[in-house]
Amino acid sequence: MSGPYDRTRIADASIRLDSMPNDGRDLKLKVGEDDRKAIADFLNITTVEALDVTLHAVRFRGGMRVTGRLVASIVQPSVVSLEPVRQQIAEPIDRVFLPGGEKSFAEQANAEIFVDPDGEDIPDHFEGNEADLSDLIVETLSLAIDPYPRIGDESVGEVGDARDIEAERPFAALKVLKLPDDKG
Repeated sequence: MSGPYDRTRIADASIRLDSMPNDGRDLKLKVGEDDRKAIADFLNITTVEALDVTLHAVRFRGGMRVTGRLVASIVQPSVVSLEPVRQQIAEPIDRVFLPGGEKSFAEQANAEIFVDPDGEDIPDHFEGNEADLSDLIVETLSLAIDPYPRIGDESVGEVGDARDIEAERPFAALKVLKLPDDKG
């Protein structure tokens, strides 16, 4: 997928609030091959080899709180050699979902919104009685991916960029004009 994110829906990744038991609901997902391919295309990585999500949702302030864990295995190209790099991911999940996403946090234009960096995250919203957790799963995975994957300690210098960097600097040619006893 090279276009805008078309909200890939992961099969069985939704929870209904109206039928949730008092002690909450557990959701265990082993994401299928087609969904993993769509996620890999969206995240612009080679493959998502495995993606398992374990969630527990409980009623919370008229909505729900979802906690759990995401475990994944991905492959993406090294930023240095373009060789495949495998990454194992294990991320905790803790998110609050409230009904009614149409309400804005700032009623008036140009109103200030104060954000406490140490406070709780702003809750996500869902419409109706069902919260689709696909976006939560994709977002959690995308934030855990190494943005600059490398194989071991490889560097650009090891790949064959053996140019004389000092000779290419803008004032390197002026060194020939410098007198031997000149200290400046």
